[in-house]
Amino acid sequence: MLETAIRVVIEGRVQGVWFRGWTAGEAKRLNLRGWVRNLADGSVEAVFAGPAEIVDKMINACRKGPPAARVEALTQYPADVPEEAGFRAIG
Repeated sequence: MLETAIRVVIEGRVQGVWFRGWTAGEAKRLNLRGWVRNLADGSVEAVFAGPAEIVDKMINACRKGPPAARVEALTQYPADVPEEAGFRAIG
């Protein structure tokens, strides 16, 4: 499988609803590398790296998020593959 890395910015009701923790758990379960963090503007940013079809699966999951979230927009950008192993929540 081809490995890819994608950066996403997720907007809506995504802070204070366990989005960051949920994202980290899902990404670890899928054996992806990268990170997730809250941004000052109320959005969440993440980088997912791994097999392209698994990264796509994670991005699609983020379009809904955890039960309390309300995703209004998800924008994706190419990213560099992170050097470190594993997935982590920042902040």
